[in-house]
Amino acid sequence: MSMFAIVVIAVVVVIVAAVLFIGFGRRGGERGLKRRFGPEYGRTLAHHNGNAKAAEQELGERVRQYGSLKEQRLPPEAREQYVAQWAQIQEQFVESPYKAVAEADALLARLAEDRGFPGRKQFDEQLTALSVHHADQVLGYRDMHTAVRGQSSTEEMREAMVEARGLFSALATEQAADSGRHRTQSPGDHGQAPTTHGRHQAKGSGT
Repeated sequence: MSMFAIVVIAVVVVIVAAVLFIGFGRRGGERGLKRRFGPEYGRTLAHHNGNAKAAEQELGERVRQYGSLKEQRLPPEAREQYVAQWAQIQEQFVESPYKAVAEADALLARLAEDRGFPGRKQFDEQLTALSVHHADQVLGYRDMHTAVRGQSSTEEMREAMVEARGLFSALATEQAADSGRHRTQSPGDHGQAPTTHGRHQAKGSGT
């Protein structure tokens, strides 16, 4: 075999190895982002019309920007106040769904700010930061915020508020962000969700 042929083979081997390395690295990064962001990965992918590279760039930038954010602890009295306010808002839903959802949206924004996330006047930035630490729980908050500013049915508002309760629980009870997939019930849940079928729903009925 000539020296030229050996050089050509060596170059081809190096190129193939590089392509495989990049491919494995990309797939590993994709799996890591899917694990971290869960449903938020799919939503971001859809937002970019199925362009995985663009979606991964966006999610990677979120992690770089907010991954090191440290959630602040809530004083016990503040936590109790938030829990009481959320329970009151749930009770208001029967009589005034829109008002209840608007108040829940504002309450969550204040709570997130108190926990160290960007301020409530910067919703997009706040939601982006929350998606890094509570990816499984931001959908309800996003939907609730949209419902307040758009035309949503009572059932859509109820569903958004039920979903948003997961984020409220995680923030109000200081639940670790990594345990978002195994949410425990907060003291403010009272085992019930907003309902349009009557004020005195039995406790523990579920949603």
